[in-house]
Amino acid sequence: MSSRIERLRELLEEPLLVTNLVNVLYLTGFDSSNAALLVEPARARLFTDFRYIESARAVEGVETVQTKRSLIGWLSENLSGRIGFEADVLPWSFAEQLREGGIELVPRHGLVEQLRAVKDESELDTFRRACAITDRMFERLVSEVKFVGRRERDVAWDITRLYHEEGADEPAFEAIVGSGPTGARPHARAGDKVIEPGELVVIDTGANVGGYVSDYTRTLATGELDGEMREAYDVVLAAQQAGLEAIRAGVAGVEADAAARGVIEESDFAGTFGHGLGHGLGLDVHESPRLSTESADTLAAGNLVTVEPGVYLEGRFGIRIEDDVIVTEDGIENPVRFTKELVTVG
Repeated sequence: MSSRIERLRELLEEPLLVTNLVNVLYLTGFDSSNAALLVEPARARLFTDFRYIESARAVEGVETVQTKRSLIGWLSENLSGRIGFEADVLPWSFAEQLREGGIELVPRHGLVEQLRAVKDESELDTFRRACAITDRMFERLVSEVKFVGRRERDVAWDITRLYHEEGADEPAFEAIVGSGPTGARPHARAGDKVIEPGELVVIDTGANVGGYVSDYTRTLATGELDGEMREAYDVVLAAQQAGLEAIRAGVAGVEADAAARGVIEESDFAGTFGHGLGHGLGLDVHESPRLSTESADTLAAGNLVTVEPGVYLEGRFGIRIEDDVIVTEDGIENPVRFTKELVTVG
């Protein structure tokens, strides 16, 4: 973990107070609900209270300091000088508390996130394990679980159970199970709607393994579909393939998005793909870089990104097909194995 702190030091103009707990975990391996890390030129100090101090002392390459439970209050009384802080994370009230204690705060943006965006081989291997578990979950989901006549939330519970049985630490997030018109809402929550025959069912889910997450989507059929549904599925599949083929190191996020978006915009479903093509993955489900019409990011080898175009017809149905891929110098590595052919479930 200390090598990550060294990489961070190279980006700093002054000491940096890291208060984003996921960033603390990334830099040190220390997982806590109350911690901060001060990265200085010659040392790094890990601050936490009595509840976690024993675990903190096991972290190599840092000095461990026990604080009061009111961590920010303690820091305001015990730190001084010019210190950078994570301006996108630290609440205003906490920043004011530190200032009132005499610290000269310098806002910094995305320094640790910049490092997190490019994964090392250990991170990639953990991510591949999460994908393998998600693949196995999907295989069992479509072969063992009954859909028709059951509530969306019941299928979501089955997904949680299957993850447990397949060895995930936990689901990466609450599974989306959107049937028929529910599927037209990209982030719909699984509810009491009963899944009917002849519908499309959007399943968006992922596994957490060793802190790293997968996140992919398949759209299933519950019987014979009308022609428009089938056509829309084929368009989304073609759009996703175009997006996958566009991704490589050096490509802008807007370019990758445009490659997939253009397929949908040139079809009968123009205007129905309202979100970005994808986002980064790692310790969080949503990280840098972004693939969207608003992205300012350029892809680099070692990025993990989702590729998830969709078509959404309000009140009728939705379709999304999503893979998680590793960006390489000349393309991608796609560890997702579950089929993208339309699968029918009963």
